[in-house]
Amino acid sequence: MARTWLSIRVELVSGRGEDYWPRPGRLLAAARSHTFEQLGMAIDLAFARWDLAHLRLFTLADQTPVCSFRTWEDAPDDAVDSDRTTLSRLAPGDQFAYVFDMGDDWAHLCTVADHRVDPLDELGLLAAQPTPYRGWGDLPDQYGRRWDGAAAPRRPSNPSADLPPILPWWGPRRR
Repeated sequence: MARTWLSIRVELVSGRGEDYWPRPGRLLAAARSHTFEQLGMAIDLAFARWDLAHLRLFTLADQTPVCSFRTWEDAPDDAVDSDRTTLSRLAPGDQFAYVFDMGDDWAHLCTVADHRVDPLDELGLLAAQPTPYRGWGDLPDQYGRRWDGAAAPRRPSNPSADLPPILPWWGPRRR
């Protein structure tokens, strides 16, 4: 099992009409037996997406589309099924694109590392799904929201004052 998993670098290139630079990214460990559908779900979770009811599409370097035949009513011509196609199709150095949500077009560049990883070394366990093990950058909210509500809240002078005093620095300041 040691050193048999792929390390896949995933960088967020664009989404919701914005290009991101520097590009936020994640490194995912994935077994060659995992499917592209499993990889897509892992990418979405690693990039803090919470509304997962959107289509996803991989495009390999040879322009082969990879999507779920369960969720796509009209799959692209020449597509292969992401629920059945495994990552064994990938080789070190391969690059491919991943797009989540065909309306907001969250586009990612994925690159397979030249080296394999040992999931026990990187994750501390043998995960059932592709799993992120390193990351960087600010992740934009899936819908561009910066707060919960219609109007931006005014920043209080003590942002911790409304918290219960569970931690010493939470709650009203004591004098």
